[in-house]
Amino acid sequence: MSKINGFVGRRNFLKLVGVGTAGLGASAVGSVLWQGESAVAQQPTYTEAKPKPVNPQEALARLLEGNKRFVEGKRLNPNQSKLRLQETSVAQYPFAAILGCADSRVPAEIVFDQGLGDLFVVRVAGNVASQTAIGSLEFATAVLGAQLIVVLGHARCGAVVAATKGDPLPGRIGVFVEEIKPAVERVRNKTGSLEENSIIANVQYQAEKLAESSTIIRGLINEDKVKIVGGRYDLASGKVTLLT
Repeated sequence: MSKINGFVGRRNFLKLVGVGTAGLGASAVGSVLWQGESAVAQQPTYTEAKPKPVNPQEALARLLEGNKRFVEGKRLNPNQSKLRLQETSVAQYPFAAILGCADSRVPAEIVFDQGLGDLFVVRVAGNVASQTAIGSLEFATAVLGAQLIVVLGHARCGAVVAATKGDPLPGRIGVFVEEIKPAVERVRNKTGSLEENSIIANVQYQAEKLAESSTIIRGLINEDKVKIVGGRYDLASGKVTLLT
């Protein structure tokens, strides 16, 4: 599949989504990608060699190594130089995508010790695989080439706690909480802490939903071009633990 500055070609992406040329006028995605390609094509070409694609295993290893540095207080703060800023102004090549919670205590780039252009991060309360989150991750994988998606939950997640209680919520807060309740019901009768069990179950549920709801991501998974893993972040230690 051809790429232009890291982007899958517009026609190839539309084939992936299953949109024929007759539907181009009605395709918002196609329009956005076309505009994106045009904008990128007008940028000056950076002279340094483009990075090689990062497979899921290597991407996960990078994240875990970065998290280890973070926990041990040995952060390298990589890819945060002026040169890196210039590189990423031309094109981006994130080696992994993160579906994380919007909680202010869980900034993915910091806890994984990564820098500019390394991670494509989608954050929403409760790390919910909403339609907009799924669309963003489709772009990260099918267009930008990220081969790993990490669904990252965390200890003492307020959205999950609200889902376990089931109380009426004001405004639109209840919208994303409803998206978590199916995960809570999976473990409501399980022994142990309902809150902790629900946090883990929610990560697993959202990962499943992400794979099942997106034909694009599911197709890439079937072709061994994308892998989804789940993780739990501990607020006190800073450690990310992978979930099976």
